Amino acid sequence: MAQASDILSSLRSEVDIHDYRKLHWEGSFEDYLGLVIEKPETTRTAYQRLYDMILTHGTEDTYENKEKITVFKFFTEFAAKHGDAIFGIDRTLMQLVNTFKSAALGYGTEKRVLLLHGPVGSAKSTIARLLKRGLEEYSHTDAGALYAYGWSMPDGSLQKCPMHEEPLNIIPKEHRAKLLSQLAAVKKGSHEIVIRGESCPFCRQMFAERLQKSDGDWQKVLLDLRVFRLLLSEQDRIGIGTFQPKDEKNQDSTELTGDINYRKIAEYGSDSDPRAFNFDGELNIANRGMVEFIEVLKLDVAFLYDLLGASQEHKIKPKKFAQTDIDEVIIGHTNEPEYKRLQNNEFMEALRDRTVKIDVPYVTRLKDEVKIYEKDFNVQRVPGKHIAPHTIEVAAMWAVLTRLNPPKHHNLTLLQKLKLYNGKTLPGFTEDNVIELKKEAIGEGMRGISPRYIQDKISNALVAHPDEDNINPFMVIKELEDGLRHHALITDEETLKQFKELLSVVKEEYEDIVKNEVQRAIAADEDALARLCSNYIDNVKAYTQRERVRNRYTGNYEDPDERLMRSVEEKIDIPEGRKDDFRREIMNYIGALAIDGKKFDYKTNERLQKALELKLFEDQKDTIKLTSLVSNVVDKATQEKIDIVKQRLIRNYGYNDSSATDILTFVASIFARGQTKK
Repeated sequence: MAQASDILSSLRSEVDIHDYRKLHWEGSFEDYLGLVIEKPETTRTAYQRLYDMILTHGTEDTYENKEKITVFKFFTEFAAKHGDAIFGIDRTLMQLVNTFKSAALGYGTEKRVLLLHGPVGSAKSTIARLLKRGLEEYSHTDAGALYAYGWSMPDGSLQKCPMHEEPLNIIPKEHRAKLLSQLAAVKKGSHEIVIRGESCPFCRQMFAERLQKSDGDWQKVLLDLRVFRLLLSEQDRIGIGTFQPKDEKNQDSTELTGDINYRKIAEYGSDSDPRAFNFDGELNIANRGMVEFIEVLKLDVAFLYDLLGASQEHKIKPKKFAQTDIDEVIIGHTNEPEYKRLQNNEFMEALRDRTVKIDVPYVTRLKDEVKIYEKDFNVQRVPGKHIAPHTIEVAAMWAVLTRLNPPKHHNLTLLQKLKLYNGKTLPGFTEDNVIELKKEAIGEGMRGISPRYIQDKISNALVAHPDEDNINPFMVIKELEDGLRHHALITDEETLKQFKELLSVVKEEYEDIVKNEVQRAIAADEDALARLCSNYIDNVKAYTQRERVRNRYTGNYEDPDERLMRSVEEKIDIPEGRKDDFRREIMNYIGALAIDGKKFDYKTNERLQKALELKLFEDQKDTIKLTSLVSNVVDKATQEKIDIVKQRLIRNYGYNDSSATDILTFVASIFARGQTKK
């Protein structure tokens, strides 16, 4: 019991009573006017508050293919904190936030339904979920404070406005202009104070009853008003609404605009008395905040009529009541088939006209796709199971390839296009070429394999091999291929064939990657590389200066070793006709370093380092006898050399012991088949 008491005591020390009181502030209408004078932004619209909320998290500018892109940290840092980070769609998010900005400034988009449109699994729901969560947290901050009001009842209780409206809405129309002019004269900020809506039917009734008792003195009515801090909460249905369509037989538009409370009809005598009505539809409770419509285009037509008025006029029509003002952000999301149905339905013309469509495509940049999976599959999330290098990269590579449009450039493969998008450079292609590639690829990213499919198959690979301490790319590739036949979104043989061919492309690329890694691990003998480099440079120096080289073994002077120099240069495709230029470039580089008092190091020249490593690999691979791994007959000396290579793979490339052994065996089998590339 003592331990339990200590735990509770430690938690109690973290309770901030002052903070609680600030969040649950309550005061008179006069107190609220004082708050408005001090902070006019308290009266912001839902769109203004949403836009400001995003900006409070900060921004940073980046450049991609010469285009300036604003990255909103709300979708990166805030999202990551909540396990919902979004990667690779910065342009889409910039377009979305610009739409919020336009709506916040009152340029017209505040009268539209924002429709996030894209393929399944492209982060549409994640964006909506983040916005809702962001608004909730923002309402708990000083900058995001907003207020609603309630009515003091004879029994001492507080009857809150069911739609938690802006308190200024209670001011009668004929007195608003004078109040606003007086507030404008004394307010302490630049934000313009505007009263946009009328009070809800329930509050109109409360106001009318009290106005009658006070002989028309509306300021006396305000004495019965209590203003309180409004904390948005999806769980409590305060300012955050979510609507998900059901089957057509069970759909009822009262779910959006509220319904009659039949129990209270007997008490109040009429079903048109607002006290006998539950203003608890999603559009009611989302007032002052945001409502999300999941698969909005699956809604019944009756719902869509409510949506038209809610977006354009900012009004809803509860049953048996006049149109009621609302102030909320309306965001829906849908996929391609549903959107095509909207386009082809002539009866939906009014909705199309009131819709701002924002395409949310799949990621088309490999490094961003990798981040999506690394978020779920990492050491913390997958303890006790090593994920071999390139396992996630290979799966992500295939996913991105399925989404890319075939390049129109006849000298460019789909894999090369992927690499260009990922920031790699290819001979003959500039940054301007990449811009052109993206411009001509209309609709790119709106089709292909969903990240969910990749995540499912990586999960399958993790549990399908309980005796293995690691999973490797081939396990995942097998899962990806086996699942294609049963993939619900692949409906034709041509697509199935295309996706399988892309898996073959990925397998070949992976083979090249691991062969290169094993080659570099074998050739990672620093001393041997330094000796080879020194020998090569001595010969190049003698060649360019038309001198002879002293043989370090015999002491005799000999002609430069052309065979040695060409064996290095051929590894990086230096043709015979370009050898003199390349050798002069190397000597000029060394000379420039010497002038600056610096010593030449082959590691500072990436091309030369690669050439030396490949040359050393060619010289050493036969002495290591990797092919003997395939036959399982390895002598002690060879085993020692293999163990050294294995340790380099573990240290330099992130393998563990078993995955390093697997890779060496795999690459050995390639050499045994005679499939090594020059």
